[in-house]
Amino acid sequence: MTPDRALQLTGLLAFALGSNLPLGYLRETSRKYSIRWFALIHLSIPFIIILRLALDFSWQVIPFTLACAVVGQVVGARIRRRQQ
Repeated sequence: MTPDRALQLTGLLAFALGSNLPLGYLRETSRKYSIRWFALIHLSIPFIIILRLALDFSWQVIPFTLACAVVGQVVGARIRRRQQ
């Protein structure tokens, strides 16, 4: 993998993590299994897919972007819980 390609992958993963931090934060205030709760979990997914396709990454990076999205959701929710 070239350094440019590695930087693109790092940016994609950072986007997946960073975009889910505020969504996880907001999700913590929603009633579990409500429409808002589901929307906050899935809101970033289309943008991550579009960015992955625009950067021409194969399906093989999906588990890594998904893992970063989940970590962002969990960390965002923990930040919210600690503030209460």
